[in-house]
Amino acid sequence: MRFRHILRADQFDRHTLDRLYALTNRIRKKRGTRDGALWLRAQFPHRRAILYFLQSSSRTWGSFVAAAQNLGMDTLDIRDPRVSSEVKGEASLDSIRTFSSYADVIIMRVNDKGLAAKAAEHMDSAGRPIPIINGGSGPDEHPTQACLDDYTLRRSFKERGGIDGKTIALVGDLKRGRTVRSLARFMQHYTGVKLLLVSPPPFAMEKDVLDFLQEHEIRYAVTDNFDQAVAEADAVYMTRIQDEHDTRGESAGVDFSKFCFTERHLKILKPHSIVMHPLPRREELSVSCDKDPRVMIWRQERNGMHVRTALLLRVLREQEMEKRWGGPLPKHIQDQLWLLDSA
Repeated sequence: MRFRHILRADQFDRHTLDRLYALTNRIRKKRGTRDGALWLRAQFPHRRAILYFLQSSSRTWGSFVAAAQNLGMDTLDIRDPRVSSEVKGEASLDSIRTFSSYADVIIMRVNDKGLAAKAAEHMDSAGRPIPIINGGSGPDEHPTQACLDDYTLRRSFKERGGIDGKTIALVGDLKRGRTVRSLARFMQHYTGVKLLLVSPPPFAMEKDVLDFLQEHEIRYAVTDNFDQAVAEADAVYMTRIQDEHDTRGESAGVDFSKFCFTERHLKILKPHSIVMHPLPRREELSVSCDKDPRVMIWRQERNGMHVRTALLLRVLREQEMEKRWGGPLPKHIQDQLWLLDSA
């Protein structure tokens, strides 16, 4: 995989994920010492990341800022559309082209589900070697969240044979939840996985994802029986109502109370199963459950910074080497960029 842009979950193959998580583990270890943390901060002190976040965000934005700072980078935020020239009618691609003059990488979080891909194509056609990273695109994709979720699953199941053969329940607003859409696609990299797609019928998983699961022979079941899914699952992935995407108040007419994880469900959950949530949460995962060690939400959240540090490191290394090489890198050079001390 060429690490020019990070746009979609289906860009990643199993081999790339293996290498990404190995690099993440080495970064975690490196940051655990003062000398290691200083070494990381010396990698890209001459580089700047622009965070073009026109959708509300605290965790994704914060973890990307922390990831950039881990590598010594400067950051510039564009978070309020009211201070952007887009309120004057400027096209989004013109804004992004302008940002490319100020930064070495652009991390985007926008409502338009196709804008990140359009921006990447625009950069390439303009001859601008500026990577685009999709930090969340409307109700469509969230590839870096899928990476950290997959990494969390792997670490949680390390002593139980990994993700292969596990049953994973995706719960909540599956129709508009970009995290579950991206994570579902990642299951193509494992064998014997079964997905339980748990939601109120009006907010069931979209057909494009179901078609993807069928095409890749990933077993799944669509259900609204939350208790049964909790009892069966090895991992329960909770999500909130995505009511910011309502156009006609659709969420108000649906009873989501049947899809809330409470202390009662801890008694149903298997002893070695885990509970995850991409955050932010509402009542769908009770705070009273946090004390149970099977609830992994804070470990999951911390993993985001480490995985995104690894992604940024790898993207920027490829950018630097392509400038030296004068174009796309041969495979043996790409392979070297996964070694932590290769820069």
